[in-house]
Amino acid sequence: MGRLEEVFAAELALVRPDLSTRYARALPGARAAVMGRLWRSLLAEPLPGAARGQGEVLLADGRRLTGPPRLPYDLGGEPVLWLDGRPWTHPAELLAALGLPGTARLVEDLDNSVASLALSRAGATATVPESPEDYEQSVVDGHPYHPCCRNRPGVSVAEQLAYMPEHRPVVPVDLVAVPVADCLVTGSWPASLMAGDRLLLPVHPWQTRHLDLKPYATGAIPARPLMSVRTLAPLDGGPHLKTAFSTRMTSDVRDISPGSVRACVALSRLLTDLSARLGGRPRIARYLAGAAAPVNGEHSADLSAMLREPTSALAPKATVLPVAAVTRELAGDAAGWLAAFARLAMADALGLLTLGVALEAHGQNLLISLDRHGRPSHLVYRDLADVRISPARLARSGIEVPPVGARLLSDDPGVLHAKLFGSLIGTTFGSLISLFCRGDRAAESRMWRIVAAAARQASDRLPCRPEDRDALFGPDITVKAHLLTQLEGAPPGDSWTRLPNPLATPA
Repeated sequence: MGRLEEVFAAELALVRPDLSTRYARALPGARAAVMGRLWRSLLAEPLPGAARGQGEVLLADGRRLTGPPRLPYDLGGEPVLWLDGRPWTHPAELLAALGLPGTARLVEDLDNSVASLALSRAGATATVPESPEDYEQSVVDGHPYHPCCRNRPGVSVAEQLAYMPEHRPVVPVDLVAVPVADCLVTGSWPASLMAGDRLLLPVHPWQTRHLDLKPYATGAIPARPLMSVRTLAPLDGGPHLKTAFSTRMTSDVRDISPGSVRACVALSRLLTDLSARLGGRPRIARYLAGAAAPVNGEHSADLSAMLREPTSALAPKATVLPVAAVTRELAGDAAGWLAAFARLAMADALGLLTLGVALEAHGQNLLISLDRHGRPSHLVYRDLADVRISPARLARSGIEVPPVGARLLSDDPGVLHAKLFGSLIGTTFGSLISLFCRGDRAAESRMWRIVAAAARQASDRLPCRPEDRDALFGPDITVKAHLLTQLEGAPPGDSWTRLPNPLATPA
C-alpha cells in the first residue's frame, strides 16, 4: 500500500468508518486506473531519460519497461507493468523506480491521485441523474488521460468528503465582507451580494479555513459543487459561483488571478458576439461579474470570485450535461449519437476558429444540450480563461481585440491548433470513442470515420483557412503532455507532444 493510501485509510477510519471497507476494495482499481494513464503518458510524451517504443519504454540506463499495447485514446486501467521482468502494480512506486529526472514531486502526486481516486469511488453513489448538478457530480474519475486525475494535495479526507462533487455534498459558500472601494470589480456586481459599502465576496469554505477568514464571514450560500470543485451552483438558483481554491488539483493551482477578473466580462462579450455571428452557436456561459479583494495591499488571486451565467438560463427546459458525463447507456445508438455531436462540435469549433478564437473544448468546458430523443441539439461552452485569441483573425472579421492578458493572444496557427484540436480531437472525441467501443478497433475506426466526415462537412461549409484544414486532417495533432509539464524545472505553462491524428487524410 502506498504511503498516502495508509494516511487516507487511517483518517477515513476516524471520520467515516462506514466507508473503510469500500475504500480498501477500491484501491486496486484506483491503482490500475492511474497506472493506465501513466502508461499512456510514458508511451506518448518526450520525457527526459526515456525513449518511447511500441509497447515499451527504454530507459537511459538500459532498463526496459514493458506493458500491453495502448493507443493514445484508450481508456481503462493497467493492473501491472513490467520493469526488466519485475511486476509493478502501484504507479507512484513504479515512477520512483524509473528514476526519471525531475519526478520527485510527481511521485507524490501519483500517490495522492491513487488514494483520492479510491476515496472518490468509495464515496460515490450510483444514482440516475435528474438535474444538471447530478450530471456534473456523476463524473467520479476525473480527467480520462491525466495520471494526476484525482491529485488533491493539501485537501484532507474529511475535506474531500465535504467538498468534492462526486461525494454529492451541499457546500456552504462563505460570504466575506470587504470594503468595495478596496476591491477590483468587473461587470455588474449584484445588489444581493452587497451590504452597504461592503462587497460580499463568495469564498470557498476550504479557502476560508486555510486563509483564516472565518472572522470576516457574514453568512453563507448553500450550493452544490460542479465538476471543477471550486465552481458551485446555489441551491436557490442564480449565477454559478466560481471561487478560488488555492491548491493544486490535477496539476494546476485553482486560484483566480486579478487579470482573469479584469478580463472575464470582456471575454464573455467577445465569445457571445462571435457566437451570434454563427447563429448563436455554441451558446456561451458568460461571466456576469468578477471581484478580487486585497491581501497586503494588492488584489489577490487567493481572494477572488467570478459569477457565471447558470446552465438553466441557457437551456431552461433541456437536459444539459458536460461531455465528460456522457455514458454509453445515455448515448443509446452510439454511432448516431456521435454523428449528431460531431456535426455540432466541428461546425461550432471551426466556426469560432475561423473568426479568431480557439476553444479548449475538453469534456469539462464543453456541454451538450439533449433533445427529447436524447440526441445532441446544441452545445454550451464555459470557462473562458483558457481560450486562445488571434488578433489578426479578429481584425479580418472586423472585431476589436478585447482587453485581455497577453497570455490569451496568439496569431501562431500552431498555438491555435494545439489548443483546439488537442482538446477536441485528442481528449473529447478520443475518450468518447474509446468509451463507446470498449476496445473494438474496427468499431473505433468506423467512429473516427464519422467524426472525419463531420469535420470535412464543416470545413467545406465554412471559409476555413488552408492552414486550419491542413492541421485538422494532417498526420499528427499536438496535445498536452501531462507528465512533462509537471517535471521539476519545466518551463511555466503547458507542455506538448505530438500524436497520430485519427482524422488524417490517407496519403
